[in-house]
Amino acid sequence: MQRELYKIVDESIDFQIHLSMYRMDSQYGSTELPRYWISLGKEIIFDYPKQFVCFDNGHCFIKNLKGKKMRYPYQTDISDISDLIREYIDTPRSELLSKHFENDCWGLINIFRAADRRLGKRRLEALKRKTGNQAARIIIQKRSC
Repeated sequence: MQRELYKIVDESIDFQIHLSMYRMDSQYGSTELPRYWISLGKEIIFDYPKQFVCFDNGHCFIKNLKGKKMRYPYQTDISDISDLIREYIDTPRSELLSKHFENDCWGLINIFRAADRRLGKRRLEALKRKTGNQAARIIIQKRSC
């Protein structure tokens, strides 16, 4: 899937997406801690779960942009994020700006739109005007240079 995403990303901006699993062992057992992150050059512009971690009564949770709260590290959104990436890749060019991705709970779609080489300068300017997503704005600015 990563290879397919790179096929539609503007090569000139040094966009990279990563998924890693870190093993955590404790006295209670072990689990895999997933991490999705996107970098532009050496700068990390999206970091899951780091950007979504919150604490409540001594417990660690992940809270996505739609308010869904999950007990981290035992529950995560990794498979949902992967499904969203697949949905974006499969979206026809003509629908990229108009399609509503209802399962985007992390602000990823505007990041992908901003990096997508299928969108020209005019459509990027329209995206820039309507998004408040800082990572997307960074990509748009980089592509405009």
